[in-house]
This record gives sequence, C-alpha cells and structure tokens, in this order.
Amino acid sequence: MVDNINNLLFGYYPYMAGTVFLLGSLVRFDLSQYTWRTGSSQLLHSNTTFRYAMNAFHIGIILLFFGHFFGLLTPPAIYHAFGISTGVKQAASMVAGGVFGLLCLLGITYLLYRRLFIPRVRANSAFMDTFVIILLYIQLLLGIGTIWVSTGHMDGSMMLMMTEWAQRIVTFRGGAAQALAGAHWYYKLHIFIGVTIFLVFPFTRLVHIWSVPYAYIARSYQVVRRRHT
Repeated sequence: MVDNINNLLFGYYPYMAGTVFLLGSLVRFDLSQYTWRTGSSQLLHSNTTFRYAMNAFHIGIILLFFGHFFGLLTPPAIYHAFGISTGVKQAASMVAGGVFGLLCLLGITYLLYRRLFIPRVRANSAFMDTFVIILLYIQLLLGIGTIWVSTGHMDGSMMLMMTEWAQRIVTFRGGAAQALAGAHWYYKLHIFIGVTIFLVFPFTRLVHIWSVPYAYIARSYQVVRRRHT
C-alpha cells in the first residue's frame, strides 16, 4: 500500500499536474484571454508597505524558482567537475534558500494579511486568489523548514534523492517514485505541495507569469491619489 501511494504521488501525479498545467494554460489563453492578468488590487489599497512587500515577494519567489530549477536539474557531475562537493552545494543551497525564502516570506506575509483583513481587497478577491496565496504561503513555510531538517544530513544524500527524482521526471525516465522512496516525509510534503501549485496554476492569476512582462520591471509605479470631496 505504501509503495502504491508513493508511486501515485511521486510517479504519476507530477505528470497529471504537468498536463493540466500546460493544456489548462493553453485553453485559458484561447478561451478566456480577458482573465489573463494579475488582477491587481493596488487601486483598492496601496501604501508604501504594500509596494515594498510586492517587490520582496516577487524578487524572492523568482530567485527561489530559479534556485530550485538549476539546483534540482543540474547533474552532480557538472558541479563536481568544478571541485564542488555535494555537501558544499547543499550548504550553499541552504544559505541561498534561507535568504531568498525570508525575503519572500516578508513580502507574502503582508500580502496575505492584506488579502484577508483589508475589507475592500477581501470583497474583491475571488476564491482562487485567496486559495493560491495561502497555498504559496504554506509551501514557503515548508521550504524554509527544510533548512532545519537538512542540518541533520549535511552530506547531501537527501538532496541527491530529490535531484534524481526531478531529473527522472523531466526526462520521462522510469523509477522516479522509487528514487524518492527513502526521502524524509517533510521533503515529500514539500514536493507534493509544489506539484499541486502546478496543478492549480491555470485556474489562478498565476497565469500572468507566462506573459513574462519584461517592461514591468522598469515601469514606474501607478500613481494612486485620494479624491477629496
């Protein structure tokens, strides 16, 4: 039974989520382009804290994404060729993940508070707006928690398991679930939530990521003024 659940969650579920992620995004873009946006709530509530929080969240999550992307998909032979051991790579990942994770956490904490407790923002939030930010928040807390769990095995053995799993998944090789069978349950939960984010992606405002708004980085802030009566 345990093996069957492991195969389902870490062998089949990633492909199910990946299919929904790609096809769902395509269908939404084709049939519902008006919803293909961030759904900014800046006009409803904006202050200096909000702007700092937005920047911290976006910078942190982008760096975390690329850190995970290259960290999991880089074959060990490549960094070994530069004289970097698995243990050193894990330590570097823990430091970088901690810095980027805390930056992202500072931002998303205020954004979640705003989404839940600012009446105008809450009233104009769809269910999926709130759901996805809570899901991201949980995933971020789990990710930061993995740093503490990782201190118990600084040899990088657990990181190699996750690397093997990720590379088998993206290259469509068998045995992915078996590669993760011996991993700590905490990492498995972190991976499961991460895959679930890909599953719900097409049904949330996260689809705006596909648009890659390069100009957004350098654009000026929107000027929002109160109307005096």
